[in-house]
Formats: sequence, C-alpha cells, structure tokens
Amino acid sequence: MGAFIKVETEGGVATVTLDRAPVNVLHIPMMAELNEALGPLARANLAAVVLRAEGKAFCAGVDVADHTPERVGEMMRLFHGIFRRLWAIDALTVALVHGAALGGGCEVACACDVVLASERAKFGQPEVQVGVFPPVAAAILPLRIGWAKAVEVVAAGETIDAAEALRIGLASHVYPAEQFADRVGAYVGRLAGMSRPVVRAGKRATLIAARPRIAEHLDRAERAYLDELMKLSDAHEGIAAFLGKRAPAWTHA
Repeated sequence: MGAFIKVETEGGVATVTLDRAPVNVLHIPMMAELNEALGPLARANLAAVVLRAEGKAFCAGVDVADHTPERVGEMMRLFHGIFRRLWAIDALTVALVHGAALGGGCEVACACDVVLASERAKFGQPEVQVGVFPPVAAAILPLRIGWAKAVEVVAAGETIDAAEALRIGLASHVYPAEQFADRVGAYVGRLAGMSRPVVRAGKRATLIAARPRIAEHLDRAERAYLDELMKLSDAHEGIAAFLGKRAPAWTHA
C-alpha cells in the first residue's frame, strides 16, 4: 500500500486503485508506485487485474510539470514502464472508467484489455494543446480503434464521450451511472469464476501478434518524442504556457 496506489487481491482478482485526489493526476512518485504495484501481478495466479480510481475522475493525465527538460526523461521512463508492466500481465486487465480519462489517463485505460465505462465517462488525448503528443496512444490506438480515428484523437486532440468510445471500440461496455458499480461488479465476478490458467492462455494466444507490434511501435514513438519533439521550440513553449496559465505563442518550429 503506497501513498497514491492501493492494491487488494481476492478470489483471483487484483484491484489496483489510483488514489490521488481530486482527479488522480500522475506525477513521478505516483508513477513509481504504480510500476512497483504492477510488476508482481505478472507472476501472480490471477484471472483479472482491475484498474479503478477514487474521486471524480479516472485520471486526468500526467502532471505537465514533469514534461520539463530536466524531468521528461525520468517521466517517460516511469510512465512507459507502467505500460510495459501492464502488457506483461497475462490475466485480463480491466479499466473501470467512471469519469474523465484524459491524456495519460486515457492511455492507461485503453492499454487495458477491457474498458468498462460509465455513461458519464469521457476520453481524450489533449496533449497537442500543450505542444506534445502521446506516444503510448500513438502505439495502441491504431490497433484498437483504427488508424483514421487514432490520428484524429492523437494529432487533433479530440475528446469523445462514452457513447462514441463504445462505437469506435475504445470502450468495451458502457453502463448507466447509477448501475455502474453493480454492473462492473457482475462483470468482474464472472471473470473470477473462470479458470485462471485458461483465461491467461486465451489472452496470450489472442495477443501473440499484437504484443510485439505494440512494443516496437512504442519504442519508436518514444524515440520520436525525445529525439524529435523535444527539440521543437513549440513543445517547450506549449508546456511553459500551460504552467504559466497563458495562451501559447506558437512559432511553428
């Protein structure tokens, strides 16, 4: 149990809770805790790993202050470590999204095998508005929702509601807000009643081709972020403008 991440395991299901009020913004200490929590779950005898959040949002993204030149390398190492650990888990990974999942929060959700959303949920990658792009979304979304919609979400910063997320395949199921707890409980309970090694074997077989493809794509997107994007004046201007609470003055260079 850490300051920002809670883990409980019962009946073949591990529940990982993001707990940094009010909207679970991921900063470097929280990302370090999440890496530490996810690592052992790849070796555990589980049918499912559930990611949920306290508060009014699933996760509003990565702290913009951690995108500055002196922190971005460590931030990327820890943030992308979350996904490399998540993708090493053979148990089904299930995200429970009851509110906003934006930026890095959207990436965490859509990196899970199953996304169960409240009708009040919303998803988006607004990073371009602060002069950067989301490498994890660039790696995952083309396979999950198709390249045309992925480009729109990643490069145009579109935010979508739960109904649209369901239509394009980002969300697996959408439930009425007042039924959300009961419906996700029933879904996870059904997974808990299945044979754990059979569930894991089925997932491994399904993702034989996708896992290495996504890993390679993330490696290349990460290099593009650090070696190309971080050399642009606009990337640093966007971050500085956000932190300074002003409109960015783009130079398009």
